[in-house]
This record gives sequence, C-alpha cells and structure tokens, in this order.
Amino acid sequence: MTTAPDALGTPIDEESCHRLLRAIDIIGVRWTGPILLAAARGARRFKEYRAMVPGISDPQLTVRLKQLQSRGLIERTVIPSTPVQITYALTPGAKELIAALDPLAHWSERHLPHNDA
Repeated sequence: MTTAPDALGTPIDEESCHRLLRAIDIIGVRWTGPILLAAARGARRFKEYRAMVPGISDPQLTVRLKQLQSRGLIERTVIPSTPVQITYALTPGAKELIAALDPLAHWSERHLPHNDA
C-alpha cells in the first residue's frame, strides 16, 4: 500500500481516506452539529434539544438521536422516576469529535459569510 504525506507531513493511505470519509458522513448529516453542540452543554431531555435546535421537528430529532446513539456519540440514560425521565449525553468519543471540530468552527467564522445557508 502506498502512502503519500499530506500538507502536514502525515502519511495518507487508502484506509485513512475511508475513515475520514466515514467521519464526514457522520458529521455531514443535517442536524448533527447542532445536536452535538447542545449535548456539549450537558445531558439533556428531548424537549430541551428541541428548544435548543431551531427548526428541527420531533421526528427528525428522534431519528438523529437514535443514529447518533448507534454511532456511539450519544448515550441514552433512563432515570427511574415518576414519570420516567430520559436524558441524552455525549460519549467520550463525541467529546473528542467536538474538540476536533472546534478548529473548523473557528475557520468558518473567519472565512464563510454569516448569511450563507
């Protein structure tokens, strides 16, 4: 397998390209970023996510939370109480992902117009 260094001198091979594409597939899905940013502020209940992510519908939020949970980025906790409470929080891997995305967020603030949709 051949590798070529990237601009930072890190070797790039086919497997690392595939891993990067899978990561982009995860973060590139609509609503993932806002949901993860909301979760970064602490464990939340469903209605809190809905309030923190403008424009998301209940079905969209339900699907995204389940997808993020299946990807190991969100963990769902059932709190036995009356009524039962369910919270969603970041996993350690998701916290690493947010830290990795922070430079991208700063880049977008400097280089992308604020009215860009």
